[in-house]
Amino acid sequence: MDPDAALRALPSTETLTIIDIAQPFLNPSQPDNNQDGKRNSNASDLSSSNNTSPSLLAADLAHYRDLFTKLRFSYVEQVTKERFLKTITDKEPEFVESSENAELEERLRGDKAALKERKQEVANLLKELEDQSRSLAQRNENVRLKTTQLETLPSEITNLERIITDLQSAAQPKSSNPLLNLPLQPTIELLEKREQESADLDAKIEALRAALPGKRKQVERLRDELTPMQARKVKTVQEAQEARRRREDGGAGVRGMSWRRRGGG
Repeated sequence: MDPDAALRALPSTETLTIIDIAQPFLNPSQPDNNQDGKRNSNASDLSSSNNTSPSLLAADLAHYRDLFTKLRFSYVEQVTKERFLKTITDKEPEFVESSENAELEERLRGDKAALKERKQEVANLLKELEDQSRSLAQRNENVRLKTTQLETLPSEITNLERIITDLQSAAQPKSSNPLLNLPLQPTIELLEKREQESADLDAKIEALRAALPGKRKQVERLRDELTPMQARKVKTVQEAQEARRRREDGGAGVRGMSWRRRGGG
């Protein structure tokens, strides 16, 4: 598959903001591809931003939370004023009995408990959305980095192919020794085998070196035992030579005596 075609097939990563995410909920009747619709200045500024880091999303969230808090306070204040003015301007003032107040207080306690429960649910939902937004922001950043790497990959491959071609053309002629012409994996295996043999020889040499003092002592002991034996050998040889000389001398005397006897007769 062509790398350029693969890059073009990747989904485009658009800049996301809180306004962009919330737009389908704020304007459900407005289509997404409406080019004539205009947003307010704050939404336009946020949508034109190219930074989608978690810090910017957190700042946007804090900003809109502050705005919604102020809006809620203004709404409660306005509704309270409206009810107060309506009450004092009615022709027939509305009187409330204590039982109705008690019933209203009981209803308010139930509403407050339900509201507290809903607030907790909303807080949990916001926490989950925050975790998901951070995860999505990290995944979006990873996709951008990988896209950048993929864009530079074809040029790197071309450069590596050119380097391989240059190295092959500049390589020396093959040696007559077949061991020097092996591929990489057999060469590595042969090197490991030679290293193992060298390690075995080193172990044997160390064992012989360790046994060398004992061998030297044994040689010294044998040498000490051999010295008296050599002295006895020398003495025995000398005695044998002396006995031979005596035999020879004794034989010569006997032949002279017999010759003199034959001459006299």
